[in-house]
Amino acid sequence: MIGFGITLGLLALLMLAVLELNQNTAIGFILLALATAGMVLLFFRVLNGGKWYWKILAWVGYLASFVGILILTWPPVKNVPAYDTAAPVRTGVVTLADGDVRGVVIQNGTVELYAGIPYAAPPVGELRWKEPQDPDPWEGVLEADHFAPMFSQPTHLPIYNSLSRILGYHDYRISLKDNYIPPVSEDALYLNVWKPAGEGKDLPVLVYIHGGSLQSGQPWYEDYAGKGIAAAENMIVVNMGYRLGVFGFYADEELAAESPNGTTGNYGLLDQIKALEWVRNNIAAFGGDPNNVTLSGESAGSVCVSALCTSPIAKGLFRRVILESSTVTSVEPPHSFRLYAEALASGRELKERFSASSVQELRAISAETLTVEAFTQHHVTVDGYVLTETPYESYRNGRFNEEAILHGYNSEESGPFIILGHANLKNYEEKVRGYFGEYADEVLRLYAPTTDSEADAYWAAIYGAIFFNYPHYCLNRLATENGIPVYEYCFSKRNGRLGPWHSGEMMYFYGNIPEQSAIFDDGDRALSRTVMAYIRNFARSNDPNGSGLPVWEQSPDSTQVLSLDERVGMTDELFLAFYDILDRMQGWEQ
Repeated sequence: MIGFGITLGLLALLMLAVLELNQNTAIGFILLALATAGMVLLFFRVLNGGKWYWKILAWVGYLASFVGILILTWPPVKNVPAYDTAAPVRTGVVTLADGDVRGVVIQNGTVELYAGIPYAAPPVGELRWKEPQDPDPWEGVLEADHFAPMFSQPTHLPIYNSLSRILGYHDYRISLKDNYIPPVSEDALYLNVWKPAGEGKDLPVLVYIHGGSLQSGQPWYEDYAGKGIAAAENMIVVNMGYRLGVFGFYADEELAAESPNGTTGNYGLLDQIKALEWVRNNIAAFGGDPNNVTLSGESAGSVCVSALCTSPIAKGLFRRVILESSTVTSVEPPHSFRLYAEALASGRELKERFSASSVQELRAISAETLTVEAFTQHHVTVDGYVLTETPYESYRNGRFNEEAILHGYNSEESGPFIILGHANLKNYEEKVRGYFGEYADEVLRLYAPTTDSEADAYWAAIYGAIFFNYPHYCLNRLATENGIPVYEYCFSKRNGRLGPWHSGEMMYFYGNIPEQSAIFDDGDRALSRTVMAYIRNFARSNDPNGSGLPVWEQSPDSTQVLSLDERVGMTDELFLAFYDILDRMQGWEQ
């Protein structure tokens, strides 16, 4: 009896955990309780003292019933609500160019959110791989109370996502409110607007582009939601879904011939430009100033911001930029960027893999089938229209769109990327020589570990500097050459979550540290308030400095950055000798 009780209890707890982590519906928990109660009843009436094969059959039946429960109560697919109350308070009606919208009031009545507003026609059917078109006007009032689907992308089982929150982010919360699966769709060109509640006029506007390696991501993610900074700093925040992976960055000669602009390969960027045009034409209806737009992004979103800074067709759509943890301003950008010939060659290989002789045949393939190509088609390219030359060349030729730049990197960017590729004394030299070739000896002299932990730390620093820090160093120099006010930071604040890993700064920048979370302390919240004040000032005057804030100096020689940590203040750039090696590797012209 004791053995039966322990076994059943452990199994039931494990099954309960699977149902919760997989976000199954509430009825699944009820059915599991009934199945478990049935096993107890069966034990006392039949199994106790019965034949061994009846016991085995009962356990098999119990496990089979769990599989059935798992399938029958699988979480449904539904759009993410823009509110977290049973009866949301509605905003007034706002009249836009294409129709009327009504949002919801959130953040204890301090913020209005208008979610899922179309800014372009669905890029489906014949519109797949074409420049974004105007959305159809609508009649009546659009209830903007749910976020639109995330753009088509590879997805994981819900249990995988839950485990990532536990193991990676350390912020998993048990709840029945999220027992569903957010949808993915090609019909995802929608945007969201967060504004301070009530009347406003000529408020500064922050337009945010989400990251995700140009392969994944969604506009409703809590870390960069606009609610925190909109309430704290009296500004409007807009973000959008845009085409990702093969749908956003596939290039083909046939598509270039189809296009009235001769473009192919930068559809995701064209979507972002379309969203910026929507902001210019509509944001005044929310109280925003269409002539005071700050464009920001993180990781691949920052790659897009970096590209739009030198796109001739994005000129005049924003005034200043915030770039977090990526740029494409080095001579040879380390990720998310490729030259046009490479893009076309990759497109031809894709056609061969699908045995397609034309773009029309590719358009006939389902989005679900094509999403597997996200890993091969996620690079901005020089298409001759969106980008006429590399961003490095544009800056060197004095062609850019922004008035001021606020940008930087995190001190441990490499954290999530080297989890399965740590270094030790045995493999450190091989890793260095594999990447640096003829420059490897210089790197090995600069970073010469004597222990396994040193080897791992040096490799983590090298990896982060190559892919993230160095491109910001390049941007800082190019901005200074062109007389652009530029402010660079290094975020290094530790906490119980991501800390200074890649993307760890986002909830600080946008004011979304959970109020009740024990993972963060008063120092984290104070740093977030400081950073948001910098952003507010920057969005109003091109200068982040202001009363009561530590002075953020420009660094014309790129030798100093602002440290965002327990202490906020200027500090030395630590990688100058290493950057010199990368300059020579890439052929940077002094």
